[in-house]
Amino acid sequence: MSVPAVDIHNIHKKYTDLEALKGINLSIAPGDFFGLLGPNGAGKSTLINIMAGLTRPTSGTIKVLGHDVLSDWRQARHALGVVPQELVYDPFFNVREMLRLQSGYFGFGRENYAWIDELIEILSLTDKATTNLQRLSGGMKRRVLIAQALVHKPAVVVLDEPTAGVDVELRQALWEFTKRLHNQGHTILLTTHYLEEAEALCNRIAILNQGELVALDSKTALLSRHPYRFLKLHLTTATPQLPAALENKVVTFEDQQLILRLHRDKDAIAGVLASLQAAGILFDDLHTDEPGLEEVFMDLIQSNKH
Repeated sequence: MSVPAVDIHNIHKKYTDLEALKGINLSIAPGDFFGLLGPNGAGKSTLINIMAGLTRPTSGTIKVLGHDVLSDWRQARHALGVVPQELVYDPFFNVREMLRLQSGYFGFGRENYAWIDELIEILSLTDKATTNLQRLSGGMKRRVLIAQALVHKPAVVVLDEPTAGVDVELRQALWEFTKRLHNQGHTILLTTHYLEEAEALCNRIAILNQGELVALDSKTALLSRHPYRFLKLHLTTATPQLPAALENKVVTFEDQQLILRLHRDKDAIAGVLASLQAAGILFDDLHTDEPGLEEVFMDLIQSNKH
């Protein structure tokens, strides 16, 4: 078996009376596009900070490509590139200078300058290469953070809320670049509050809540856990009175648009339509929707509240 890209074993982290992480175990395979999801305060950033060597765990181990982030930290850092959530930058350098300085931290010299220039071009920073970092827009600073994380060509890339607060155009550009990285063989670990992004990009997903791992599975398997689907109808009956048996299944009922939440095993669509017909309720359009990752996420979080 190949060495996991990231191997997290029984990680605990306690801050005085707060237990931020409660025995997290998960493994990320090389080449995975892995989503780490959870509400605010779930422990995602704490876990990433431990992985990056910014915080020490209370107990447990994390290895990046077999290198322990504490005892073998030099090799672990070389294997890992982290794009932080916060816009952290040094105001005394321009873009190219900052990237060359970052490259030097990893022991690279002039032989890495061509790669730096390539990153600047790929991330559309060419016109800003000699601009001081403090004069860049938030979106451009975000691009520089991505370039910094990639300057030493890490095998594993962590993206911590990379599209938070950016406009739609930049978000699309960042995801195209992220997909390109993944296609080139990089292992990607993504945290995001935009669940549609995780659903579109990730092949495996872990969900944290209150410091605990509440789900770890392939995206397909997670989506199949949801026992419901949605029936959407456009009614033609002007003032319909829904049958009592359907009232607790209504998600929304507005402007003649009716959305029902139906249990896969208990609520046959044919039976629902027959009930509407018996009540004299007519419709001219209907379709079904499968639940998305957001519905699965909310169900898991609600069911694991303490």
